[in-house]
Amino acid sequence: MTHLLNTYGRLPISFTHGQGSWLWDKDGNKYLDALAGIAVCSVGHAHPRLVKAISDQASKLLHCSNYFEIPLQEAVASKLVEYSGLSAAFFCNSGLEANECAFKLARKYGHDKGIEVPNIIVMKHAFHGRSIATLSATGNPLVRSGFAPYTEGFIHVEEQNTEVIREIAKNNPNVVAVMFEPVQGEGGVIPIDLHVIQELRQICDENDWLLMVDEVQSGMGRTGKWFAHQWAEVKPDVMTLAKGLAGGVPVGAVVCSEKAKQIFKPGNHGTTFGGNPLAMRSALEVINIIEDEKLVENAEVVGKRLKKALSKSLNGFAGVRGIRGKGLMLGIVLDRDAHDILDSGLKAGLTFSVTAGNVIRLVPPLNLSEAEADEIVSRITPVIRAFLAQPKI
Repeated sequence: MTHLLNTYGRLPISFTHGQGSWLWDKDGNKYLDALAGIAVCSVGHAHPRLVKAISDQASKLLHCSNYFEIPLQEAVASKLVEYSGLSAAFFCNSGLEANECAFKLARKYGHDKGIEVPNIIVMKHAFHGRSIATLSATGNPLVRSGFAPYTEGFIHVEEQNTEVIREIAKNNPNVVAVMFEPVQGEGGVIPIDLHVIQELRQICDENDWLLMVDEVQSGMGRTGKWFAHQWAEVKPDVMTLAKGLAGGVPVGAVVCSEKAKQIFKPGNHGTTFGGNPLAMRSALEVINIIEDEKLVENAEVVGKRLKKALSKSLNGFAGVRGIRGKGLMLGIVLDRDAHDILDSGLKAGLTFSVTAGNVIRLVPPLNLSEAEADEIVSRITPVIRAFLAQPKI
């Protein structure tokens, strides 16, 4: 009997420890980790510098309150501002909270302009979280089902259709922002075309809207840039972060442009645990490790190698529709539901996930080596071959 709510379809494995890109279960079996806690363990497991930083901070101060100055927040914010080219940051506990904050920013921005019911344009295959507001902005009907009524004010459009957005701009004076993921993770590892991102920036500028990017999964070096939208050479007004920011310690962040940082005033938003000293020390050390070990560059180089090797290894597999993504955020698209492949992956000593039903998602640690990338290919190829050889259901 379990005393846990029935919220996860868990796999029958329990891990006891990890090291780098490897995990061990309670029976001593070893696994190459191509999931990294869903793009969270950005510097791998048990990185000695992160372990030392967390231990040191735990011996000093875990939590105080945002009633007081927390110098580590300023240190992390300074790094995020430096690498994004934006102006200011707010810290919370998760990607969901970061996206909630972004929606509040957009609504406050609209109200300050005299708009009674501010509207935010979002994408049909987006995933922004599971609270009522972030669920309302999420497109997946399977995730949304059973939780109506939804929060008003979200307009869902097809990802690449900027003409529809331009038409909305002509006819809806209540729109205040556009929000999207540069690479849709839960939507199936779908990169938004760079020219679309550039045009979205242009549309927002033309209409005095906020351009908001959800980098919760794609940020912090995962795609070979510090932030995935930087491939399009644009700057957003609002950027949300979480997952890989602190290497496994819960943290979220909202980073704002000069324009957007003026919206909130004291009392408009807050958090009890967000930005606490432990989370900030962890985030700062993760950023320092990414810098010192050149992990953004590693994600690009090793990611290209992994993608190329997968393409070659899986070439000719009738059930493989393609491989997409950037850096170490890759998706192998199959022609059928792939959830049953997860057990086979574990038997092969490999962890990964399946998203959007038919996409095998690979988001390993950013310090994955070339040899480990090759090992992923050698382990996953026979797993996919055997899976596709089964009768299609």
